[in-house]
Amino acid sequence: MKSAISGPSEIVQQVAEYFSLLSEPMRLRLLNLLRDREKCVQELVEATHTSQANVSKHLKIMWQAGILSRRSEGTCAYYRVEDEMIFELCNQVCDRLANRIEQQAHQFRVLNGKGQGASKRQEARGLPYS
Repeated sequence: MKSAISGPSEIVQQVAEYFSLLSEPMRLRLLNLLRDREKCVQELVEATHTSQANVSKHLKIMWQAGILSRRSEGTCAYYRVEDEMIFELCNQVCDRLANRIEQQAHQFRVLNGKGQGASKRQEARGLPYS
């Protein structure tokens, strides 16, 4: 599979814009709220404890990018995730971050003398292992 990042500058720009959509925490919160089913704007406002204007602004950006779809019913606008691949991308990023945090925790434990083999080193020095 050829990497889009090494392609023409127009493609690189589009990739950067797609990732920038996810750089806003409120958009990630909204996506998470829409993970299981569509919701009306008012439900999203109540769930996020923010203004309708703020929620609508972020929904519009994701709708224009094709991540969400929108339908109207009476005076309510309902949104749902159109591009389910967005969750795969988010899951990959979360998995990578979790892995990095686990590696850092292991390094801290080793530095603190509580890593693998620490009990043997401490026993050899006559120190209790806790």
